[in-house]
Amino acid sequence: MKKLFLSIALLTLVLFAAGCSDKTEGKDSVTVKVGISGTDTRVWDFIAEKAKKEGINVEVVSFSDYVAPNTALAEGELDINAFQTVAYFDVFIKEHNLDLVPIATTILAPMGIYSEKFEDVKDIPDGSKIALPNDASNQGRALLLLEEAGLIGLPEDFDPNGNLNQVEDNPKNLEFVEMVPAQTPRALPDVAASIINNGIARDAGFSPLKDSIFHESDTATPYINIIAARAEDKDNETYKRLAELYQEEDTAKFIEKEFDGGQIPTFVSLDTIGW
Repeated sequence: MKKLFLSIALLTLVLFAAGCSDKTEGKDSVTVKVGISGTDTRVWDFIAEKAKKEGINVEVVSFSDYVAPNTALAEGELDINAFQTVAYFDVFIKEHNLDLVPIATTILAPMGIYSEKFEDVKDIPDGSKIALPNDASNQGRALLLLEEAGLIGLPEDFDPNGNLNQVEDNPKNLEFVEMVPAQTPRALPDVAASIINNGIARDAGFSPLKDSIFHESDTATPYINIIAARAEDKDNETYKRLAELYQEEDTAKFIEKEFDGGQIPTFVSLDTIGW
C-alpha cells in the first residue's frame, strides 16, 4: 500500500511539473516571421534566443533576392523583414506602391576606398584613376563616400542613387573608371584606388574596417539597414520588442565580434533616417 501511495504521489508530481512546464512555455507565446536576403542567420539566431525567453518565437525566412522580402511582407507572408538600406527601401516602396514603414535601424555594412599604392586618401595624387561601380545604387553611394573623404564635391540635393554627372567639384581632376561592382577589387593594380562595396570586399578577402584606407561612418544615413513592417503594424508591441532586442548592447557586441568590422551596429532614431 505504501508503495502504491508513493507511486501515485510521484506520478502526480510528474504530471504537475509537466503541466507547469507546458503552461510556462506556451503562455502568451507568439511566432514572428522575419524575412532576410541570403542564408546568414547568425544575428537573428542570437536575437531569437533572447526573444524565446519572452515568449516570442522567431522564424527566419530566407530569400535569394532583394525583391521578394518586401513583396512578401506587403502581402502578409512575413511579419517584418530586415535586409535593406534606407535608400533602397525608399525607392522600392515608391516604385511598387507598398504601404511599408521602417520600425528600427540595425547595421551599416560600410563601403570602403581601397588602394594598393596609398595608405591615406590625402596621398592620392592629382589626375589619379579611381575605380567605382557603374550601377545606380552603388555609384551614388560611392560618390557620397568620395565626398566624405574630401576628394569631390556634390550638390546639397544629391540623390543617393545619383551618378557622375552630378559631381560639382573635382579639385584633384580625378579620372573615374566605371565598372561592374564585381570587378572593382580586380582593378586595384591599375588604379590609385578602388571603391568596393561591403559584400564584394569581404568576398575578396578584405575587412572593410581594417583594409580600406577610408570607409563609411555611421553618418552615411541613406545606407543604414532597417527593420521594416507594414504601416498598420508600426506600433505592434511584439515587433517593437524584437527591434529593442536587436538594439541591445549584447547584440551590438555579438555583431562586432562575429563580423570583424564587416558590419557596424548603427542604432539611430527613425527621424535620423528621414522617417
